[in-house]
Amino acid sequence: MKTSTDSSTPAPTGETRQPAVLQIVPRLATGGVERGTVEISAALTAAGWRSVVASAGGKMVQEILRHGGTHVTLPLASKNPFVIRRNIGRLALIIERHDIDIVHARSRAPAWSAQGAAKRTGRHFITTFHNAYGGTSRFKRWYNSVMARGERVIAISEFVAGHVAETYGVEEDRLRLIPRGVDLRRFDPDGISPERLARLARMWNLPDDLPLIMLPGRLTRWKGQLDLVRAVASTGRTDFRCLFVGGDEGGGSYRRDLLKEIARTGLPGMFGFADDCDDMPAAMMLADVVVSASNRPEGFGRVIVEAQAMGRPVVATDHGGSSETILAGETGWLVPPGDHAALGAAILEALSLGTEARQALAQRAIARVRENFSRDLMCARTLTVYGEVLFPEAPEEP
Repeated sequence: MKTSTDSSTPAPTGETRQPAVLQIVPRLATGGVERGTVEISAALTAAGWRSVVASAGGKMVQEILRHGGTHVTLPLASKNPFVIRRNIGRLALIIERHDIDIVHARSRAPAWSAQGAAKRTGRHFITTFHNAYGGTSRFKRWYNSVMARGERVIAISEFVAGHVAETYGVEEDRLRLIPRGVDLRRFDPDGISPERLARLARMWNLPDDLPLIMLPGRLTRWKGQLDLVRAVASTGRTDFRCLFVGGDEGGGSYRRDLLKEIARTGLPGMFGFADDCDDMPAAMMLADVVVSASNRPEGFGRVIVEAQAMGRPVVATDHGGSSETILAGETGWLVPPGDHAALGAAILEALSLGTEARQALAQRAIARVRENFSRDLMCARTLTVYGEVLFPEAPEEP
């Protein structure tokens, strides 16, 4: 497996037309996959390439258009095999119409359509694994395997790359490790005004005199909100507050389960809920500790990296991408998944940091994120992979 360099993308020799990349995702609503798609689209147009994104639509479409990309709406979120088959022809027409060079699939269902269209039109096909896809049945492994069929297969963490190589036999010469990236212009602790902090504090009715524990993430069971409730209960402390920041999934049934567990533990005044936040950098700055309690491995865990970019103490479960993005004891804490006592103890340890220790941890965390997990580095590495398949004659950077 290679870690793609951050060298400049090779320029096409003797060619005046702009190379074009078609990225394919189910929808452009919200989430890390979608955010990465938008960021790569912007990087392509900034580099003088053409960017086309196909999806079922969503609120991020305007961002694609704003930086000069093109969006095409197709029913790519569907897992219906007949729709997937029809999408092959639809995508083939888009590829021809926009003179696409590379088709880059970022999700399994639309990847089947993307692969068929790339084959039909003779274009390059690249995939990105955003997680270690589960499934023990023969059918599920076959369904997942489309993501391993690219000329280049990008993995967003060492955890995912290991899974891809072991489970799907992707050879080292096709596999590229490109960690996800944080927008360091946006996630900059020096860029947060007191007014932004005050606005959120008022909106969320946060007390001024109590530390805040924040768990950002969709309200869904695998994100571990229930584990945080039980961890807080295990501490026996009531002198801090906890806030879940993220939209609801499942029609509110999980939120009701959370409220029941909070009531059962006798801690209803310690927990609050906030829907999707439009200013996560400021939200992070309000937090004294940021927690990721996912009970399934995250492919990367972007939230915990964003929190470190803001210099916040972080506590996360020790599996998946978090094991790579946190240096235990230096930039944060790692605890065994499902160990409520360990999670509670780590939160208390983070809260107990003195001013100097907290500042030192912040400096280490910020420096490591800027060196390894920036958006610019992720985009440069991805464009380098595009250059590898389009211009194989170009010499590699040392």
